[in-house]
Amino acid sequence: MQCPICKQGQTAAGTATVTLRRDGLTLVVEAVPAQVCDNCGEEYVDEKAAAQLLGDAEASARAGREINVRHYQAA
Repeated sequence: MQCPICKQGQTAAGTATVTLRRDGLTLVVEAVPAQVCDNCGEEYVDEKAAAQLLGDAEASARAGREINVRHYQAA
């Protein structure tokens, strides 16, 4: 797909590092499947992966964690 940010590049399958912050929690998830623009580097995570990331963040917040770094694993 054409990148909606730079309007110049095309996206291709790759990975991203996603950082989520909320109420004192910082969750860093590495190797998340994403579409990555070959021009500007913008990363697009699909809906399924985003839902899983948000669920992981919610579970970490409930557990009282402040910092959590992990590698992505498909559900």
